[in-house]
Amino acid sequence: MDEEQKELMRGAASSPSIFDRAVSGSTVRMMETLDGLGYVTTGFSFLVIGMVVFAHAWYLFATTVAIKAVPAVLALVHDLLLVIILLELFRTIINFLKTKIVTLEPFLYICIIASTRRILTTGAQIASMEDLTDQAFYRYLFDLGANVLVIVALVLAVLMARKTPQPAIA
Repeated sequence: MDEEQKELMRGAASSPSIFDRAVSGSTVRMMETLDGLGYVTTGFSFLVIGMVVFAHAWYLFATTVAIKAVPAVLALVHDLLLVIILLELFRTIINFLKTKIVTLEPFLYICIIASTRRILTTGAQIASMEDLTDQAFYRYLFDLGANVLVIVALVLAVLMARKTPQPAIA
């Protein structure tokens, strides 16, 4: 080792650092409390956003169903599926706060709902198009097929996740 490296080592060893010793228990507890509060506020945010989207979806439905029934119904279904996704995220946070374990299944459900939502949205767009070209129709079929494959893969993943033993809760 040359002299410069030895000097750097001596300087590093002589100046204390926070990382040279374990962080105190009270600091860790405070950080865990803040982490928990972050999850709680995020969970409540998902719940409130879900309730706002729910109320707004029904308001839009009530005001437009007499004018355009089919688009109003499709928009309502689309928004209600978003509410289910938000509530599933809320439920996932509740389960994490209870068990301190993040499970895969809720996220698989969210992805299945999102893919279903995409299929309905795209289908509604295609159904409402007045001048549907062959290219747009084939793009729709490709998108539909891709989303169906995603749903099948996710359902298989759910089945595999259910067969996998869950970790014991401490």
